[in-house]
Amino acid sequence: MAEKRRMDFCVECRKDTEYVLQKKTITKTIRDKAYQFVITTAVCPECGEEMGIPGLMDQNVREVDEQYRAAEGLVTVDDIEKLMKIYKIGKAPLSFALGFGEVTVSRYLSGQVPSKEYSDIMRAALTSPAFMKKLLNENREKIADTAYHKAMDAADGLEELFSVSDNMLRVIAYVFERLEEVTPLMLQKLIYFIQGVYSALYGRPIFEEDCRAWVHGPVYPKVYDLFRDFKYNPIDDPRFAVFEGSAEQLTADERRAADLVINTFGIYGGKAMERITHQEAPWQNARSGYDDQIPSNKTLTKDSIREYYVAVDKTYGIGSEEGIRRYIADMLGNAV
Repeated sequence: MAEKRRMDFCVECRKDTEYVLQKKTITKTIRDKAYQFVITTAVCPECGEEMGIPGLMDQNVREVDEQYRAAEGLVTVDDIEKLMKIYKIGKAPLSFALGFGEVTVSRYLSGQVPSKEYSDIMRAALTSPAFMKKLLNENREKIADTAYHKAMDAADGLEELFSVSDNMLRVIAYVFERLEEVTPLMLQKLIYFIQGVYSALYGRPIFEEDCRAWVHGPVYPKVYDLFRDFKYNPIDDPRFAVFEGSAEQLTADERRAADLVINTFGIYGGKAMERITHQEAPWQNARSGYDDQIPSNKTLTKDSIREYYVAVDKTYGIGSEEGIRRYIADMLGNAV
């Protein structure tokens, strides 16, 4: 099907022309301070004049708003909606919880730009469940019981996420960002493989946690506790909205190792990855003396994982996706 041509009326040429979208920089003064913004314009290719096409003015308003908020470090409408989602709280109760007037959050959701002071309060609540709990308790009398208890329960659940290291959270957030559906079993194996590949390539662990030799392969217990309620289903956890963008804090090397694993191991289900780990020395050695279905909590040390994957790297070259694919093919071919 042919792409629809972008046509509109050019007031200079006095006819319909096929316009071209371009970016241009403008200067605007807001609260006595000059800012430069990049906005979208529609240009007539025949006369070179800008054209006023439908919807473009609204788009320019959004562009300026987003860039202004970014320049001043202000929360966005998306940030406020995220606050409501992760704490399971409505607009008016959230306003009261934050110490604002009843309709303040509603006004911000409609596009009003918050002050730096109020923005900082919302950002702190978004990134710190402990701070949100403090606000909820300080403003307890203004909030209905149901809204208060739902928000407090959500804050308690969110605090559980901070029981693992920052880099573990970043790696998990990156896995969620890259893959559409991730079950708890898949997640466990992917973060284990990322640890192995990264530590072999760079000589140090990507995160500090040790995993355990459970019946179904290597498992990070705290991560298991976070997502156990999803069982065999894809993880859809609104709490992780608070970590959107946190994967950007991974280093280039950390991202490279994660991409190597996600692009290779990540195309397999959890059970296939489990079969691979059952053939690897770290899990086998930690499970020594245990029958297949007997639980254990033995540690797969970070050193044992690194040493094993250093050996794998020498044989297959796991610094490339091709090398990892060869390793996976051999391991699945050997699996019983």
